[in-house]
Amino acid sequence: MRLFTFKGGIHPSDGKKLSKDKAVQAILPSGDLVYPLSQHIGAPAKAIVEVGDRVLRGQKIAEASGFVSAPIYASVSGNVKAIEPHFNPTGTKVACIVIENDGEYQEVEYKPVKPLDELSKEEVLQLIGDAGIVGLGGAGFPTKVKLSPKEPDAIEYIIANCAECEPYITADYRRMMENPEELVGGMRVILKLFDNAIGIFGVEDNKLDCIEKLKELVKDEPRMQVKALKARYPQGSERQMIYATTKRAIDSSMLPADAGCVVDNVETMIAVYHAVVEGKPLMERIVTVSGDGVKKPGNFKVLLGTNQRTLIEAAGGLNGEPEKIISGGPMMGFAMFTLDTPITKTSSSILCLTKDVVAEYEPSACINCGRCVTVCPSRIIPSRLADYAERFDEELFVRWNGMECIECGCCSYKCPAKRQLKQSIGSMKKIVIANRKNRGN
Repeated sequence: MRLFTFKGGIHPSDGKKLSKDKAVQAILPSGDLVYPLSQHIGAPAKAIVEVGDRVLRGQKIAEASGFVSAPIYASVSGNVKAIEPHFNPTGTKVACIVIENDGEYQEVEYKPVKPLDELSKEEVLQLIGDAGIVGLGGAGFPTKVKLSPKEPDAIEYIIANCAECEPYITADYRRMMENPEELVGGMRVILKLFDNAIGIFGVEDNKLDCIEKLKELVKDEPRMQVKALKARYPQGSERQMIYATTKRAIDSSMLPADAGCVVDNVETMIAVYHAVVEGKPLMERIVTVSGDGVKKPGNFKVLLGTNQRTLIEAAGGLNGEPEKIISGGPMMGFAMFTLDTPITKTSSSILCLTKDVVAEYEPSACINCGRCVTVCPSRIIPSRLADYAERFDEELFVRWNGMECIECGCCSYKCPAKRQLKQSIGSMKKIVIANRKNRGN
């Protein structure tokens, strides 16, 4: 079997065996549900309910406030208790709608949808936008916007990002094993928007069972194919996925559409299927709870707005007091200081670790070994860029392509001096972006 891949990358211990074979369990929330108005890139949604209002499951509670924005729907029935700031999983306080769950789960009557072959492209896009779908792999870019490039006829590849290369996370794997028809259905919907495109399912070769399932499902689909990818982090990064599957390269100044590509992850495509084929908005997602800090790691279907403690309880509770809890994966996730935050559209996993291994390391001087360069998928020089970042030398940082860093963390992982290269470079990138905005360019 031919394997497709990219240059650079690492092979960290993936930890997926903890939850890989655990079937998805549906759980119901306890207590209030909290819906941040900022769950996506772009303008926050605008609340259209008031304190005291009764809402039903599937009712829109916040509308998109701009072109790059997305609406939000209640995932339970109950009363609007408050509209106030709460912490989100990244540790930022944002405006939220708080709903007191009445436990009845009374649902709105959804409008019947026409068969896919009777829908126009405009109607398909409208259904996706109205459903509040954003990139559910972590970026949170509104899907309707992504599927509305300036030149749709120039799009040649719709890529389903099935890599799930972050250690521990197995939510997409379980989706491919348990709901592959919905994934293929989501691809079918998106292909309707692009007459000249073919669909590619890019799956790492540590998921051979998924590869076989998908190949069987698309064998009679002339516009779909499955490509096996070499298991390597960060294969699931958008740039690396595009290069591995099409051999086309993009940089920080380009969008995937500039290379004739659109990339969506597994959970996003399944949400597209539910929106267009079933007429249902985004109200739930699959979340992995894993790590040696929980008693029973697993995969859970959870309603958006659910408190993260509810998932920890569903996973059997904590093993003592974990030293680190991460929202997302260990390479690109966010360390959390509290579990009293809601599950949002971009919440892929909760990772609980009994030991904070990174905090135990004491960084030392660079030994100029070049290992960070060898593993960097962006083919830049992390050690040098980190030096520029630590000196706040914006000119040299930009000149040496610091803005091309995708912040995957491969350099920090591989560095024998245990320098926090990714963190330094990432901080400097934020400074550069802020300065560019201030200068108006």
